Amino acid sequence: MADWTDLSYVVVDVEGNGQQPPDLVELAAVPIVGGVIGEPSSWLVRPDKSITPMANRIHGISNGTVAKAPVFKDIVVEVLHALSHPALVAHNAHVDVKVLQSKMTGWECPEVFDTLKLARRFVPDQMSFRLGSLVEAFQLAEGLQHDLRPHRATYDALVTARLFVRLATAAGSLEELRSLPPGGRGDEAPSLF
Repeated sequence: MADWTDLSYVVVDVEGNGQQPPDLVELAAVPIVGGVIGEPSSWLVRPDKSITPMANRIHGISNGTVAKAPVFKDIVVEVLHALSHPALVAHNAHVDVKVLQSKMTGWECPEVFDTLKLARRFVPDQMSFRLGSLVEAFQLAEGLQHDLRPHRATYDALVTARLFVRLATAAGSLEELRSLPPGGRGDEAPSLF
C-alpha cells in the first residue's frame, strides 16, 4: 500500500467576482510534497467583469484593489507551473476546478481530492463541513500570519492544506484516501466569491 505522502499535491483556492459565470479575482496555490506543506503562491487578477458589492463584502477585494493587477493570461504560465503536481486539493473542489478550467482552456486537471468529501468521510461527527467550521473545530488557523483572513485565497488555501494533511493522515494510505463511498451526500451549493 502506498503512503499518502508518496504523492505530491497542490492545494488551490480561488476567489471570484460574484458574477455568473464567476471570474477569478484571486488565486492561491500551496504545494504539499512529502507530507510537508510548502510556501503559498498567490495572485490578484483583474477580472473581465467588475466585482459585485456582495463579493466585495465577503472577501474584501474591491475593483480598486485589482485595477492594476494583471489579467489572467499574463500570469497563466506561473499558474500552470504552480499547479504542476499529480494531484489537486480544494474544499468543495468542483467550484475551483470549474473556474480554473474556464480560465485555462485545454488544461488537464490532475487527480482531485476534495476536503469537503474527505471530511464527511473521516470526521463525520462534525456539525458543519463548511471550511470555516472545520478550521474552528480543528484550530487550523493557529500560527498563521495575522494579516491573513478567511475568504482570501492564501488563507483559505493554507487552512485547506492543513485540513487535508489531517484527513490524509487519518486515512493513512493513498488507497484509503482515494476510496470514496458509493452515493454519499451531495456537495454544498456551489459558490464563488
